[in-house]
Amino acid sequence: MPLPIVPWRDNNEGNLLINEIFYSIQGESSFAGLPCAFIRLTGCNLRCRYCDTPYAYHEGEEKSLDEIISAVSAYQTNVVEITGGEPLLQEDCPLLMERLIQKGYQVLIETNGSQDIRRLPRESVCILDMKCPSSDMSEYMDFNNLHHLRSRDEVKFVIQNREDYMWAKTVMSGYLSPFSRKVWLSPAHPAMDPRELADWLLADGIPAHLHLPLHRILWPEINRAK
Repeated sequence: MPLPIVPWRDNNEGNLLINEIFYSIQGESSFAGLPCAFIRLTGCNLRCRYCDTPYAYHEGEEKSLDEIISAVSAYQTNVVEITGGEPLLQEDCPLLMERLIQKGYQVLIETNGSQDIRRLPRESVCILDMKCPSSDMSEYMDFNNLHHLRSRDEVKFVIQNREDYMWAKTVMSGYLSPFSRKVWLSPAHPAMDPRELADWLLADGIPAHLHLPLHRILWPEINRAK
């Protein structure tokens, strides 16, 4: 069951509850392989069975926009990804994105498919993570978001089994044909063998990209999703 949605907001406009800020390789979009500064916001309304960042449910420290941007500026990259948890639970998340864009950053956001993406700044890139049945959260997806995607936005499906794959195919055929070049199918580790998912893609010829778990390949010894 998802948790009640109670957007976190401090009395001081622009303050956000931050789980961590770190520097790594972007791994889950068309920006994969680029150095990227990540801003992970605290809090999530969903509880996916395969979640690899449960520490982001509650752990965090309040920071001002200036503090966040100062931390990001220490890294040698102009690509910033805001993630979670679910970042759009915090009302001032779009304000942070706008400030980063004004500073010249390419801003990405990964959001879990349950929150309205129309709040996002026009210049940002949305990575919409649609939850498949094996997550136990697919019924909480806001399918209206698929009508609000812009040409720069991307969609990700985490695939754990054949049912997930067929569900993703159905969503793609019903909603995503204009954006088919930016759809990603990611095998859930360790349940889904990437080779089997690749075989399904080849057999069906669907216009989606196979995404391999880059962070797990590069840093298998690190438990946290960096």
